[in-house]
Amino acid sequence: MRVVVQRSGPARVEVEGEIVGQIAGGLVLLVGVSKGDTEEDAVYLADKIVGLRIFPDTEGKLNRDVREAGGSILSVSQFTLYGDARKGRRPSYAEAAAPDVAVDLYNRFNQLLRDRDVHVETGQFRAMMQVHLVNDGPVTLLLDSKKVF
Repeated sequence: MRVVVQRSGPARVEVEGEIVGQIAGGLVLLVGVSKGDTEEDAVYLADKIVGLRIFPDTEGKLNRDVREAGGSILSVSQFTLYGDARKGRRPSYAEAAAPDVAVDLYNRFNQLLRDRDVHVETGQFRAMMQVHLVNDGPVTLLLDSKKVF
């Protein structure tokens, strides 16, 4: 699994002009599921994300996690995170999990986040979405359950 983590102020996801998920602030996650990903990948990333100390404390140091900061999570499915554009100009999505597999692991990942006492809103799987956010900092991280950068 691969997740782009963005610390955010207000954020929302719209589908066909309707808001399907929104938060006042916290983290916006763009979540991709690849072939071969398992619940173990989802658990690893849920633990990692909820524990990330990327929110400022009273001294301005990045010492608080999303729960300590009183934030929420907006989780958006994003199969294009597995787009490979190394050859040609049209990305290949061959490494992305099939939609029926990906939706189950994406939903499980979101439940794992909720199980860790974080309010989670989501986009709509397989929909054309417009994601609106205010990247705070900016703070943006790329996490991958299989790859060491």
